[in-house]
Parts: sequence; C-alpha cells; structure tokens
Amino acid sequence: MPPIFKALATIAVWVMFIFALVGIVWSGVMWPRAPSPLVTAAFFGVWFGTLFLSIVAMKLRQMLE
Repeated sequence: MPPIFKALATIAVWVMFIFALVGIVWSGVMWPRAPSPLVTAAFFGVWFGTLFLSIVAMKLRQMLE
C-alpha cells in the first residue's frame, strides 16, 4: 500500500474513532432530555457501530502492511 493511502486511512480511522467516542458521551449526557428512549437507543447504536467500524478498518489497514 502506498504511504499516502496509509496516511489517509489512518486519518479517516482516527476521525471516525474520535467522533464515535464523542457521540457516545454526548448521547449519554443527553439521555434524560431525549424525546423517547428509542431515539437514544438509536443514537447509541449508530455511535457504537461507528466505533466498531473504525476498529475494523484499523485492523484491516494493519493487515495490509
């Protein structure tokens, strides 16, 4: 894999990882103010999915070295 693609993949994965962590914390803070528990559960699902995908993408990037 060319170095530029490694750098772009690393940046993309870190951005996804940080957004996922911030989203999980934000959803936890906003839980009492959510219009329904289903909305909060959906947001948690999206953020945990993003966190999982960022970890999978980093693992794939390391395997391609």
